[in-house]
Amino acid sequence: MTQATGGTADSAVRVRGLRKRYGGKAAVDGIDLQVRRGEVFALLGPNGAGKTTTVEILEGYRSRDGGEVSVLGTDPARGDRAWRSRIGIVSQSESAPSELTVREMITHFSTYYPKARDPEEIIAAVGLQDQATSHSAWWAARNCCSSTSRRPASIRRPGGHSGTWSPGWPVTA
Repeated sequence: MTQATGGTADSAVRVRGLRKRYGGKAAVDGIDLQVRRGEVFALLGPNGAGKTTTVEILEGYRSRDGGEVSVLGTDPARGDRAWRSRIGIVSQSESAPSELTVREMITHFSTYYPKARDPEEIIAAVGLQDQATSHSAWWAARNCCSSTSRRPASIRRPGGHSGTWSPGWPVTA
């Protein structure tokens, strides 16, 4: 982890004094970090250490109690749709209704991005032409939605071209 010292133009993520409490318990207690553009960064720790809370604050999905946060030059608490499409969030629990086909699911998720790739391009890129009309729940359960597969992430993030930030959780096999 690189300690934040004021941030620079090449900072993708800059955090100073991040704090979050749930009742009387500090989930995040004064984290400082800086991640430069192009760097790979891992946030590791035991259960209850505040990893998910920190990532959700960086994504703009959870409020913070204190500190300064900047992701791609924007405070996540004020991030708009265009900013969210730049960071490329892939939720670990996001899903689509089971009655959708793979093509319909990709089309659905593409509405999250202002400049999404064409669903047919995504289907071809991940090699799903033969499964495009299969129902998504059946296809996912049968073909790729294990915790070690990245194909679902490619499908659920059809903005594809910006790929600046993609939080995830490490998996051991």
